[in-house]
Amino acid sequence: MKNRYAKAFFAAILIIVLVFGAVAAVLTHDGKQAVPTVGKVSEEKADTKDKKEKKKDKTTTTEQTSVSIDFLSVGDNLIHDGIYQQAQKRAGSNGYDFSYCYENIADDVKNADIATINQETVISKSNEPSGYPLFNSPHEVGDEIAKIGFDVVTMANNHMLDKGEKGLKEAIDYWDGKDGITRTGAYKNKEDLNRVEYVEKNGLKIGLVSATQYTNGLSLPSGSELEIIYTSEEDIIKSKIEAAKKQCDMVLVNVHWGNEYQTEPTQGQRDLARKMARWGADVIIGHHPHVLEPIEFISKEDGTRTLVVYSLGNFISQQNTPLRVLGGMLKYRVTVDKSTGGLTIDNVKLIPIVTHYVRGSDDVKIYKLSQYTDSLASRQASRLKCSDLSVNYFKRELAKIIDGKYLD
Repeated sequence: MKNRYAKAFFAAILIIVLVFGAVAAVLTHDGKQAVPTVGKVSEEKADTKDKKEKKKDKTTTTEQTSVSIDFLSVGDNLIHDGIYQQAQKRAGSNGYDFSYCYENIADDVKNADIATINQETVISKSNEPSGYPLFNSPHEVGDEIAKIGFDVVTMANNHMLDKGEKGLKEAIDYWDGKDGITRTGAYKNKEDLNRVEYVEKNGLKIGLVSATQYTNGLSLPSGSELEIIYTSEEDIIKSKIEAAKKQCDMVLVNVHWGNEYQTEPTQGQRDLARKMARWGADVIIGHHPHVLEPIEFISKEDGTRTLVVYSLGNFISQQNTPLRVLGGMLKYRVTVDKSTGGLTIDNVKLIPIVTHYVRGSDDVKIYKLSQYTDSLASRQASRLKCSDLSVNYFKRELAKIIDGKYLD
């Protein structure tokens, strides 16, 4: 019996010792519970990892629902005789080399997500190159446009019928054969006209519409399958904008309108711009006056805004007054919230450009105004009939036309 009670007593003592030992192991000297260091680090790492995962998930969601595209739009690519003659000289016996003309701005075009241009002159293989008043350009100018990174070519302009129905059809076929180029503003037939035109970038569809006010009194022959949209055909423009709005994330309109050499838009331009904005246009890019015209936003009843530049002037040409060699490349960012369809336009900046030439068929080249110098201006002054031509001269003229908040 004694042995049994003794064993029980010692067993109880052992249990008490073990319990107190365990408690002591997790108590600090001041009686507070101690958390093992390793355990604390593990919990912090786990918590940090969890937060990072949540942040990553949130970022991923934002990236998927909010998508931005950086655009670059330029004006009239107006290929006068001296420009293609220069390109022929530079190529020697190998056709035409237009790279010299565009090398100063090629990186700006390349760096844009979407770059657009008005090809003022047709590219018709069955006709020899020609200048004013009935233009035709060698295919190498289009090759260069594609090479430096333009994505959208608008064909709707007053010179699109300079080589008749056949010339326009050949120009359509040429652009359709260029990889990476989407043409707009000239159509093979009624079916081609009625389709929704668009390009895709970063998962967004950009709807395209293009129209012209003039074709210089020329018209397609009766019975032609080809189609052109005139600005007077507002029902067609409205229908195309509305159809594009339904199927695309945004709508970009190119329109050839206004009065040549006037730096203020006509009332007709302003009226049509507001109608197109109401119909669903998000961005309207104007061409034809061969000089710059203002940039503005049109506010709509639903609280959204449409960006309008009434004219970007000449991209390149051999016109001979200061305002006609002063053009602009318009940069702008469009952001679409894929979850709501909401669209915002910001980062709107005009990069001023100057077409420089002195000898006519040797040195025609686009300069950004930031690259242009007074030395270049002094050499060009007599050709442009402007004795005080300078960098500051161009800056003063710009300030009269373009709101300073849009100037780079």
